[in-house]
Amino acid sequence: MLTKKQINAVEAEKNWEVKPRNYYLTRNRKPVTFTLKSKHTDKYPLLWFDPEKNEQRALRYATNQNTPFQDEQKGEVTLGHIMFRDGSLMVPKEHQALQKLLSIYHPDNGLRYNEFKPAEIAKDELVDLEVELMAMNVAKQMEIEQVEAILRVEHGSEVLNLSSKELRRDVLIFARNEPRTFIALAQDENVMLRNFGLKAMEQQIIDLSPDQKTFKWKKNGKKLMTVPFDENPYTALAAWFKTDEGVTVYKSIEKKIS
Repeated sequence: MLTKKQINAVEAEKNWEVKPRNYYLTRNRKPVTFTLKSKHTDKYPLLWFDPEKNEQRALRYATNQNTPFQDEQKGEVTLGHIMFRDGSLMVPKEHQALQKLLSIYHPDNGLRYNEFKPAEIAKDELVDLEVELMAMNVAKQMEIEQVEAILRVEHGSEVLNLSSKELRRDVLIFARNEPRTFIALAQDENVMLRNFGLKAMEQQIIDLSPDQKTFKWKKNGKKLMTVPFDENPYTALAAWFKTDEGVTVYKSIEKKIS
């Protein structure tokens, strides 16, 4: 079975377009110069597995050859260096062998460097904008109780000092700046239950022991639930509220909470 990279290579060769191409180092690195491996040696292999021939083929960049495959290069070869300057490399359309080595066959493609593809970047940016728009629309239509619950995850008890307009402003800002995190919280049913537990604590209806292992009634000190080992107390409380015993306590707290 072909790997994804091999399938992409077959497609790239099939749909190859002669044009100038630009490459840039990953992780936004911009050293003055960076030399990429350009020929196969025993010590530093540079190989491509050819699925048609079912064998590893040595790669080599030679400025006077029209192929990056060593077994297809003929006569004397003039070896070339592949050097990035300030994090980027522009390869003219006349240098097809180098382009194909970099775009299709080089094992460091996607690891140490990428080809600059404006259409793919635009596609990714479009997806980001659509996610942001969706998050903003969800935030705009939220009930104020859910707004408070989500912002409490981010800001804790600070939300108690905010007006409803400030809450709505802040949730829209949160949705715009971190749309994926916001959507995940909006879809998490436990967020509302965590907020409910925190409000019950703030209004001194329930209490959490100093070691954060036990919830109890504040008024009489009677134990409600034990927090499982290595769990966040409020996450555990939210899950417990969905049990038969927890539902009963939830309803009791609901009557007391303001």
